[in-house]
Amino acid sequence: MATETTEAVGTCVDAGGSALGMPQLCADWMPNQIFWLVVTLIAIYFVMSRIALPRIGAVLAERSGTITNDIAAAEELKNKAAEAEAAYEKALVDARAEAAKIVAEAKAEIQAELDVELQKADAEIAAKTAESEAAIAEIRDGAVKSVTQVARDTAKELVAAMGGAADAKTITAAVNARMKG
Repeated sequence: MATETTEAVGTCVDAGGSALGMPQLCADWMPNQIFWLVVTLIAIYFVMSRIALPRIGAVLAERSGTITNDIAAAEELKNKAAEAEAAYEKALVDARAEAAKIVAEAKAEIQAELDVELQKADAEIAAKTAESEAAIAEIRDGAVKSVTQVARDTAKELVAAMGGAADAKTITAAVNARMKG
């Protein structure tokens, strides 16, 4: 047995054909490993270049197209929003101008109605003032007549109470003279 072990130390394979130690580090197996490495790399290259990379490229191209379309749509929507905002602002300015016009017209109409009503009220007040002044003048005249009559009656009673006799003509002349000042 000692002979077998000594013989096997120079090679990576024992007498039974099994590997001793790590076969990857055995120099006898290196050409075989390099061959299969090259075959595997070539197979991976062809699979990647013919199947996987075209699919990945197609997905990337589709995503790029989608992103470009989305950006273009967003720009279009942004422009439409700006146009809508401008139209809204214009409509708002127009509405404010129309409202100001309506308010001015309403103010003018109300002022005209107010002026007409003020003229009517002034005319009514003037008419009532004239009626009141006439009534006051009539009351004044009536009061003066009443006061004159009361003064005559009072003077006649005073003269009679003092024991004198006076006629109505004399008493009227005295009362009229005193009332004039």
